[in-house]
Amino acid sequence: MSTATTSCEPYPQGIPPTSPSPRRFPVCSRWSSRARAACCCCSRSPDKPAVTGDFNPSTPELLAGNAAFARDFEGAGMPAAPARRLAVVACMDARIDVARILGLHVGEAHTIRNAGGVITDDVIRSLCLSQRLLGTREVVLVHHTGCGLQSLDEQRFLSELETETGLRPSWPLEAFTDPYGNVAESMRRLHSSPFLPCKDHIRGFVYDVADGKLHEVGAPAS
Repeated sequence: MSTATTSCEPYPQGIPPTSPSPRRFPVCSRWSSRARAACCCCSRSPDKPAVTGDFNPSTPELLAGNAAFARDFEGAGMPAAPARRLAVVACMDARIDVARILGLHVGEAHTIRNAGGVITDDVIRSLCLSQRLLGTREVVLVHHTGCGLQSLDEQRFLSELETETGLRPSWPLEAFTDPYGNVAESMRRLHSSPFLPCKDHIRGFVYDVADGKLHEVGAPAS
């Protein structure tokens, strides 16, 4: 793939702004008993994850799901570039269905996820490629209430890893206490990165896992 222009104005040559077909979402009544049981984790504290019985690998069930998906597959020929020219950075929390929360359809946005949704060097790497090669121009951050990193004692966790393995990780866990403050810090990191050419449309939100609403942090970037 040739390097696209880093200008934030025109759509990169050869990347048409297409509109994919709407995505269909499952409803709870169609979920497996295991998935329905896992929903109970919403009422548990982050440091006490839900335990739903003996562990059974999900891969066979996932492959069966893929076979059903492939039978009606309609995505052949869909362009790689996101139709909305949007990249979303979100926490990996299983309660967060990014597409459904934001009303997005497949093919409309890049979604980058990690523990906490924090801006790390690897997130910058992905956003750099997203903007420079695939034409995205807008970044939306989605953190959330009740994040496991809010209750994590980072130094204790790292020390336990060092005791167990003999090695102390070189990477920080990025624990925090205030999700709103953490979104503000993530936006600051984006604006200060020299590798991102497009910073005019960066907005950050905290998703409330109790009511499903997004709450914006700070004023929209001008």
